[in-house]
Amino acid sequence: MIIEPRMRGFICTTSHPKGCEQNVKNQIEYIKSKGPINGAKKVLVIGASTGFGLASRITSAFGSDAATIGVFFEKPPTEGKTASPGWYNSAAFETEAHKAGLYAKSINGDAFSNEVKQQTLDLIKADLGQVDLVIYSLASPVRMHPLTGVLHRSVLKPIGSTFTNKTVDFHSGKVSEISIEPCSGDDIENTIAVMGGEDWAMWIDALKAQNLLAPSATTVAYSYIGPSLTEAVYRKGTIGRAKDHLEATAFAITDSLAAINGKAFVSVNKALVTQASSAIPVIPLYISLLYRIMKEEGIHEGCIEQIQRLYQERLYTGNEVPVDEKGRIRIDDLEMRPDVQEKVAKLWIEAVTENLSEIGDLEGYRKDFYNLFGFDVAGVDYKADANEVVNIESIG
Repeated sequence: MIIEPRMRGFICTTSHPKGCEQNVKNQIEYIKSKGPINGAKKVLVIGASTGFGLASRITSAFGSDAATIGVFFEKPPTEGKTASPGWYNSAAFETEAHKAGLYAKSINGDAFSNEVKQQTLDLIKADLGQVDLVIYSLASPVRMHPLTGVLHRSVLKPIGSTFTNKTVDFHSGKVSEISIEPCSGDDIENTIAVMGGEDWAMWIDALKAQNLLAPSATTVAYSYIGPSLTEAVYRKGTIGRAKDHLEATAFAITDSLAAINGKAFVSVNKALVTQASSAIPVIPLYISLLYRIMKEEGIHEGCIEQIQRLYQERLYTGNEVPVDEKGRIRIDDLEMRPDVQEKVAKLWIEAVTENLSEIGDLEGYRKDFYNLFGFDVAGVDYKADANEVVNIESIG
């Protein structure tokens, strides 16, 4: 079938298998071009199919020749209906990993559930024995709690008062003002339940209980802080409370792994175009201005560049992992440079519909958004028939 992007609000409901495959190949080539990383050899990536999780799996495999197990929750294709992009990404990754002689298996299911956890533990036990790196990169708006059966929904809201600021519809380029009402009721607790550190700790406890963590194993979860421009709705809002919980969990996990000299870290990454960030008011406008400045400065990075640098310059230098005063790894350092933030703040004041295409990088934002779904990728013939039914080798 000829596959074209179909939009519904801020989501694309189709994805292109060839475009996703090319994206994965491009990331693999980037990692190979940067040379070997003396990293972990047996890696579990929870949330392995898109964004930072996919980049972590690619960096582990093609930077360190690691065996990888990827866990994700993606929609497989059916005749006449495309899969979600993460399915195609994972299929392409496995194909390329197997071609390179690397072990790669995947599990598709709800990572919050006890069943998927057990399935993963059984696979590690059978095939790898132990893992020495666990990446936790889940991004889901809902979580069915495995012990209580309660369905928790996260919300992105300010705490205490209404937040009003600019945003942009990245499809039309229209800059407008938006107001977000403050959270109420159990919003904070629900958001922490979904996006905090409880599930990360459950994974590590389960692995530890069955002796599946190698001596000196490391686990890393991903977070974001962002600028003062977005902090009322992000870092000081409901999501921020969840991120605080995630960061506190890193210390608790490190304490729990003392016997095997294991360590847990939160890596604070830079703002990037993701399916989640595209739906957050204010963020698309901030990113389009940020991209413009970082590209002009020659310091712009995508997911794969961020994770390559995390591994090469932070996690696997042979020295102590450098952290900030709150114990976090910072690879948002280039985004948060004072000169970069100062320029963004100035452009923010000026930004209106009429000048955004000149002062921002809305085109770059749109391109990255379409790339997420395998569209607008260089070297792909979108007029050609594409087979939407693609299998993941280890899943079938």
